[in-house]
Amino acid sequence: MRDVLQIPFSEEEMIVIASDNSGGVGQKDADAVSVPYEVVSYYSFRTAVMECIAAGANPFAAILQNFCGENAWEALKAGIKKGLMELKIEDIEITGSTESNFALLQSAAGITVLGRKRKQEGGWGLAYTSQSAIGIIGSPLVGNEVVEQETEVAPLALFYKIATMDGVVTLPVGSKGILHELNQLFEHRCFQEKQVHTDLDLLKSSGPSTCFIVAYPREKASEVKSAAGRYFHEVNIDLE
Repeated sequence: MRDVLQIPFSEEEMIVIASDNSGGVGQKDADAVSVPYEVVSYYSFRTAVMECIAAGANPFAAILQNFCGENAWEALKAGIKKGLMELKIEDIEITGSTESNFALLQSAAGITVLGRKRKQEGGWGLAYTSQSAIGIIGSPLVGNEVVEQETEVAPLALFYKIATMDGVVTLPVGSKGILHELNQLFEHRCFQEKQVHTDLDLLKSSGPSTCFIVAYPREKASEVKSAAGRYFHEVNIDLE
């Protein structure tokens, strides 16, 4: 099961709901990672919207839950808008709520993205065959690494470009790492760490989806690799 909720909306459409949250990241004295609130919301929005798009949906609304204080609202909203600009999405509604009765010692925020998809579009549960090819785009980063190694983070616009290619399936990598997500992607397959060969750490947290898995037919390899450029990391599976 993935980190999205898919709800039938009509005979033709489904609503896809994806969410992400962060805690201890922001501009309070007790925060573990010190970054502007625009950065906090950008990366939370990024994770949720990537999950939504990977499920085959078109985002139409974002909901912001702000526990950082009233003064943080506009900066948090700006982070969402930055992500929307990268995706070239304009017709999306942003709403939400701020906890203003009590002040927390650490920053916290949550973002939910809603999308629409036709019932037959998108999804996971692929069959792994000899014609299947896999890659990782971006690198798994977490905490201060996300800021310090920003050039290794897969760009949101690149994710959208690859996720919308015909015959290609994407899956954002979260805190449980590449191997965990890989085992959510293919039906009737449970890969062991020793079977998966790549130059990245398979078990490391990818924080706010700084990398994603791409699965594609081998005949599309040149198209995918050309689009991904230096962000592409080969994955080879040993089935013996």
